[in-house]
Amino acid sequence: MDTAIFVKALGAFFAIMNPFVTLPVFLGMTAEFTPAQQRRLALAVVGFSAVLAAAVMATGTKVLSLFGISVDDFRVAGGIVLFTIGLGMLNGSASPAHHGTAREQAHHAELNSLAFYPMAFPMIVGPGTITTIVVFTGHAGAAGLTAVGAALAAVLALLALVLLFAAQIGHFMSQTLRTITIRLMGMILAAVAVDMTATGLKTVLPGLG
Repeated sequence: MDTAIFVKALGAFFAIMNPFVTLPVFLGMTAEFTPAQQRRLALAVVGFSAVLAAAVMATGTKVLSLFGISVDDFRVAGGIVLFTIGLGMLNGSASPAHHGTAREQAHHAELNSLAFYPMAFPMIVGPGTITTIVVFTGHAGAAGLTAVGAALAAVLALLALVLLFAAQIGHFMSQTLRTITIRLMGMILAAVAVDMTATGLKTVLPGLG
């Protein structure tokens, strides 16, 4: 396993899929749920997220090839998307790309499908996560793919732990701490986006290098 890729991927996935950022939303959506219902929903959310992430890892670069898009083209576009999400987190506002529009959220709330939408998609495995997975796996060998998979598994395991004990953790997590966490993750995500975009541009526009 490539340790350097693992550490970099872990930081990126933790920033975009941060369980502690997802926690307040989960608690808000399950305010009327019993503890048992919350736990069942938590397991469903993690399950859907794992399936989506695995599907992206398996088919992401193949889909790009189908449309004639290189990984570096996607790296530039994805970096811009990640940067807008990071700015939204820094400004304390939810990005529609990451959380879905108000109309989309209302529609799926009526369908009682919270586990898949909006929790698993697009909040946890949305455009930002998909971009990060595709970029990290685009030029990775076997060791790199193992590292990316391990980083994803680690973040999903933490997500499961946080959501399963959401009520207890939320009790001790003040609004100030939540705000600081969101702002910090926004800054990290923006930095990852800048690196992603710059790396892609060097390949797409060699003169910049």
